[in-house]
Amino acid sequence: MKKNSISEFELERQEFKIKLKRGGNGVVATPQYEDVSAIGYAPQVSLPGAGSSSLPQAPIGTSSETEIKSPMIGTFYRAPSPEAANYVEVGTEVSPDTVVCIIEAMKVMNEIKAEARGVITQIMVENAKPVEFGQPLFKIRPL
Repeated sequence: MKKNSISEFELERQEFKIKLKRGGNGVVATPQYEDVSAIGYAPQVSLPGAGSSSLPQAPIGTSSETEIKSPMIGTFYRAPSPEAANYVEVGTEVSPDTVVCIIEAMKVMNEIKAEARGVITQIMVENAKPVEFGQPLFKIRPL
């Protein structure tokens, strides 16, 4: 925040809201979230220079599945064209170089690779729907 001359930052999601303000000694975190126990989040986060804080970190889960997340804002496409077969389906084994979808951003078609080895267990976005940066697209079970 100091490097970019930002004195205040606020992020709001369905599950939580976080507001960071830069004070005289560094960053001060002010958690503002609803009943996280109902959401299933484990409070455990530490911000450099801010001491300890209880902010939602990640969903608690027993699964070893990981997510392939969108690296950009755009429109999600499961296939290279409307007539073509989908890149992957549930059960498809992928390697780090396997193209799993396309995200169209500013009229440019960007191939998204799995960047991990595993098996697709869930497709989390409908074809031709908008996606946000960091939004989970697929779940994969590592091999």
